Amino acid sequence: MQKDNDETSSEHLESNTEDSKMKDSENTESTKPGDGNIARPPKGYDPVRRVTRIVLTLCILLFTWHLVSDRFTPSTDQARIKGFVVPIAPKVSGNIKKINVAINQLVQKDDVLFKIDPQDYEIAVQAAEANLDNTGQQLGVETAAIQAAVEHVGDNKAIYIKTQKDYERLKRIARMDEGAVSKALLDSAEAAMAQGKSRLGVAMADLEKARQQLGKTGQDNPKIRAAVVALKKARLDLSRTTVYAPSQGYISNLQVDVGHYAKTGSPLMTFISDSAIWIQADMRENSIGNIKKDNPVDIILDIAPGKIFKGKVVNMGFGVDKGQSGSLGALPTLKGSGGWLRDAQRFPVIIQFSDDEAKGIRLVGGQADVMIYTGNNFILNGLGRLWMRLMSILSYVY
Repeated sequence: MQKDNDETSSEHLESNTEDSKMKDSENTESTKPGDGNIARPPKGYDPVRRVTRIVLTLCILLFTWHLVSDRFTPSTDQARIKGFVVPIAPKVSGNIKKINVAINQLVQKDDVLFKIDPQDYEIAVQAAEANLDNTGQQLGVETAAIQAAVEHVGDNKAIYIKTQKDYERLKRIARMDEGAVSKALLDSAEAAMAQGKSRLGVAMADLEKARQQLGKTGQDNPKIRAAVVALKKARLDLSRTTVYAPSQGYISNLQVDVGHYAKTGSPLMTFISDSAIWIQADMRENSIGNIKKDNPVDIILDIAPGKIFKGKVVNMGFGVDKGQSGSLGALPTLKGSGGWLRDAQRFPVIIQFSDDEAKGIRLVGGQADVMIYTGNNFILNGLGRLWMRLMSILSYVY
């Protein structure tokens, strides 16, 4: 009896042992070494295909967004800050006596930039003043000469009238009594009358000559006007020995010092106006179809990473020159394209800053990224602003 119980217990233990091995084998097959409790993927699952679908979907979405945004929120990184660059050249020649500015200095309107030695021009003013006084004296002499010529005409006219009357009286007496007046006396009276007439003519010619030499009187006299103009020119040249800033802006490219001989019309420094600064964005031709004046613009300046400035569209270029046309009378020069796709044509779009937030960092020639919002689509505009914010952050790196 005891033996039967022992055999039964042994069989039960062996059965439990086999069941435990089967469970351990199943657990071993359902898991992999090092995977913990991660279950095996279901049959037919392909992770490479799933990732490919996700990437392809994202590419399609990005491509669609690019096509749509290129029409309604066009952007470009081919934009540069522009401004009026004025070469500062003196209008008179001379040695530089004083320079009041330094390179890259901010100046205000009418600030003195430099001075040219004025000594020669001060002497020219004095000479012109003396010439004006001398001209006035000469005119006084010529006026007196006219007065003397008038009196001379009067004297000769009186003499001519007297000789004429004497001749007429003798002639009348001779007709009444032929023997009362000799022929010699009558001839002498006629000769005196003719001489008086001739002298009167000469006197009148001298008077006309004097009047022509004098010309108009007073300030209308040409000699006076010429002397006055010469004096004004001398004073103007003297004033031009001091050169002033044309407006508010910055001085650049200053490469001269005191003692340098400045020549008329030769630039000595460069002035960059701060009153008129704009951005020229070279947009692709197929991106400008919806751009209108006063469209809002987001601007990123390389000099100020992380910041977005506001602007607006001022105007758009209506033509560009690619240098393919020959000169007049010559055949046109055609430029061929060697690739499968032709190069995109670009047109300048002029953008103005909306406020003075960027004042002081708007460096002429600096690079910028711009995005133009041509409509009120909040989805495209929102994505565009998000993209510009990302680009402004990335500008810290590049």
